[in-house]
Amino acid sequence: MRTAYDLSPLYRSMIGVDRMADLIDAAMRSEGDSNYPPYDIEKTGEDSYRVTLAAAGFSAAELEITAQPNLLIVAGRKAKADDGRTFLHRGIAGRNFERRFELADYVVVKSADYADGVLSISLAREVPEALKPRRIGIQSGDAAGNVPRLEEPQAERRAA
Repeated sequence: MRTAYDLSPLYRSMIGVDRMADLIDAAMRSEGDSNYPPYDIEKTGEDSYRVTLAAAGFSAAELEITAQPNLLIVAGRKAKADDGRTFLHRGIAGRNFERRFELADYVVVKSADYADGVLSISLAREVPEALKPRRIGIQSGDAAGNVPRLEEPQAERRAA
C-alpha cells in the first residue's frame, strides 16, 4: 500500500523543488508489471553508468531506445507472427514492454549494444565546461607593486 504525500508546503520555501517532487511522485506511482524486463544499473566509473536489460526473444530491430532530456525510454515491440505453431507451454516472455529511466541533469546516452539477448546502454554525465567548478587565481597587490592608493599617507599630507 502506497501513500501519496503532499509536498506543496515545500513550494513556499524552496525554489526548484517541484522537479524533485515530480521525481518522488513518479517513483511512488504504481506501474503494472514493472519488473519486466529485468534490468541492472551499474556505475562503471566516476561519471559513467551502464543499464543492462534482459531482452531475450527480441531482435535488435524490435528494440527501440529514445533519449530525451532527463529521460531514457527503452521499448520492445514484438511483431505478431502467426506461423502456425502451437505452444503447449510458453515460458519465454515475448510481450511488448516500455521501461522508463529518469536521468539526472547532463546524463547522456553514449552507446548501446545488443548481444545474446542482453541490451547494454552506456551513459555518461557530461557537465558543460561553463558549469564546472574552476579555481580562480588571486593576485597579490603587494607583489605586483601597482596597488592604487585611495588615501595619501599622513606624512605626505602634512608636508603639503
